[in-house]
Amino acid sequence: MDDELTFRDASEQSRFELRDGDELVSVLDYRVNGDTVALTRAFTNPAKRGHGYAAVVTERAVDAIEARGGQKVLPVCWYVADWFQSHPERAELLAQH
Repeated sequence: MDDELTFRDASEQSRFELRDGDELVSVLDYRVNGDTVALTRAFTNPAKRGHGYAAVVTERAVDAIEARGGQKVLPVCWYVADWFQSHPERAELLAQH
């Protein structure tokens, strides 16, 4: 699956995008408020669900936020909250709310 996947921060649309070749398969919407990035909605193309794309876009988004430095994640979306519960080693990136 990973061979053709590309990830980008589509900041003009306030979302992270995951593509398989030319096809947009999953997005993760966000809002920036100071040093907090609220991850508000994960969405995968219905025809592509069940292949782990939401997990990939979430992990890469968290990696991108961490790489920027100084920002914390607020998991507004239930999927992102579940992802963080499954990845307790990333808990240091969670915003205190």
